[in-house]
Amino acid sequence: MKKASFPETVLFWGSKTSHLAAECDDACILDMNYFVKNLAGIKAKGVRPDLIGPIIAHYASKWLPDLSGDHHPSTDNGLAYSAESPESVTTLWMKKRFFVETLVGILPPEKDSIPCNFLLRLLRIANMVGVESTYRAELEKRISWQLDQASLKELMIPSFSHTCGTLLDVELIIRLLGRFVNLDKVAKSGAAVVKVAKLVDSYLAEASVDSNLNFSQFVALAGALPSHARVTDDGLYRAIDTYLKAHPRVSKQERKVLFRLIDSRKLSQEASRHAAQNERLPVRAVIQVLFSEQTKLDQQMNLSGSFSETRSPYLGFEAPTRCLSKREMSEQQVEVRKLREEVRGLQSHCHAMQNANGKVAGEKERVFQVEEVWGCPAFNEKQ
Repeated sequence: MKKASFPETVLFWGSKTSHLAAECDDACILDMNYFVKNLAGIKAKGVRPDLIGPIIAHYASKWLPDLSGDHHPSTDNGLAYSAESPESVTTLWMKKRFFVETLVGILPPEKDSIPCNFLLRLLRIANMVGVESTYRAELEKRISWQLDQASLKELMIPSFSHTCGTLLDVELIIRLLGRFVNLDKVAKSGAAVVKVAKLVDSYLAEASVDSNLNFSQFVALAGALPSHARVTDDGLYRAIDTYLKAHPRVSKQERKVLFRLIDSRKLSQEASRHAAQNERLPVRAVIQVLFSEQTKLDQQMNLSGSFSETRSPYLGFEAPTRCLSKREMSEQQVEVRKLREEVRGLQSHCHAMQNANGKVAGEKERVFQVEEVWGCPAFNEKQ
């Protein structure tokens, strides 16, 4: 019988273990039980889990072409339904469920033995064919271990539930983030947390376009990670702005809650300028952004000024840090003055709004007092 081709990671075993791969041939593609028995024999010979993983992924893509990262529907040669297929859709559906549950059961327990994107594709099919919840929970747990290795494309799993209004399975991502956050510090590094934060912001920007994404889901996603996870809040700001565009009926109170998720000190100068002119943000949020930008400019000017005054006591050498030129400092001073003028204008606008609200409240109070003194309601009844 013709031997099946193996990926490079499998063929790289060396002369001592490469013959083990030959024990899995084309019969494995036709009979999964035969494959499981051969795989058990390979495991018994002490092959490392990170070498067994590629074998499983290779043959799994033969049974379920959707598990291949470069899969195209036109090239299906596995469990795909066609008009010429003698099996019914239900039969193929049940086979897919059986294959997925079997694959989950034979996965090596080690963390990095299977790529995260492969697990995400497997979870996508598992949700589609409705496998048992225990298998889905196992996949979610394994994905959370290496969530920092996931790609945005594979993370955008559609919702297969009829009760879910969103196009994407947002609740699934919330569960994955919850599992990731609850991992101990040994299991997740600081770099992994930063990668996941960037991934979440990109996912939020895509999911925010969906008009059915409700406010609580967005807040749960955006606030799932600790504040120190984001080096910059530009991505989160873009996601919030996208959400406000797609959901114009968001209340003022909800807008305030959304902006509290952002640390204005972590916004870049470009994002701060955009926020300062963003009519969708609360006025207080705009003032906070302007104050933060002004503070950063003041600190930068003070720092550059201290460097320009500092001289090395040895041979008159200047400090190694580059000092700002007079032209750059004058430009920053002009920028600071502009920001201060904008802040004063916004403050006066806020005071005017507060005074207007106070006058309205005062008029209501005086009317109430007149009714109490003169008994207006009773007088109106007599009239």
